[in-house]
Amino acid sequence: MAAMAELAAKAPGVPVRLREIAAEQDISESYLEQIFMALRRAGLLESARGAQGGYALARAPETITVGEIVRVLEGPIAPVSCVLEGKHEDCRRSGAADCPTRPVWARLADCMNLILDSVTLADIVVDSGDPDLQGCPDCSCSGVAGDAQSHLRRRTLG
Repeated sequence: MAAMAELAAKAPGVPVRLREIAAEQDISESYLEQIFMALRRAGLLESARGAQGGYALARAPETITVGEIVRVLEGPIAPVSCVLEGKHEDCRRSGAADCPTRPVWARLADCMNLILDSVTLADIVVDSGDPDLQGCPDCSCSGVAGDAQSHLRRRTLG
């Protein structure tokens, strides 16, 4: 994420060498290359070869969300697999309807996705890595670092 934020902070469309980004972020160049290949395949990065080559964002930083990046690199975002679309059979119980905790995990997955999809690379750059996350966009929780227990109670109990 930090490497993508670094690209977002640079001049739009100007390729930055992988070596520069790896050094700035203290990341192995070969590891960063693997990450960037996945992000390029997903259409989030462009690459240019040659003496002036490197990587640049494929879209404006305002249009690339943290959620998109996380899903490309990590896959679907959920605390347990049984809340993923089409994965109800992963529930260790006889079915998703029999699981008393599934609604909590489903709501947590929804909130995680809402928050990650509401933060863009531009938000991270403008806020110097500390975006003003006010909690789930669809509920009245006090914030990401707020009272998690009361937040979960509100979300699961109504």
